[in-house]
Amino acid sequence: MPSTSPQSLTEIRSLIDALDGELVDLLAQRQRLVRAAAGFKADERAVRAPDRAERVIAAARARAETAGLAPEVADAVWRAMVGAFIDLELTEHRGATAP
Repeated sequence: MPSTSPQSLTEIRSLIDALDGELVDLLAQRQRLVRAAAGFKADERAVRAPDRAERVIAAARARAETAGLAPEVADAVWRAMVGAFIDLELTEHRGATAP
């Protein structure tokens, strides 16, 4: 983030676009790890791992408070992200175990 406050809506949008690019890169890294994790899981129950998902979301909420992000925003974003990655992992897992 720049040391000075943005001076225009155009500048703010440009900064947001740059952050979005970084987020996509980070999500791609997360996806690679999720795909790797799928290989270690025996069944769909292990993929869904609701206790693990709730711990990840709780940790995101706690980090959000420390970082100055509204915990409700972190909760909504992480629930959507974790859900999407679980769906992806289930698809990959089903494909790997198909006859």
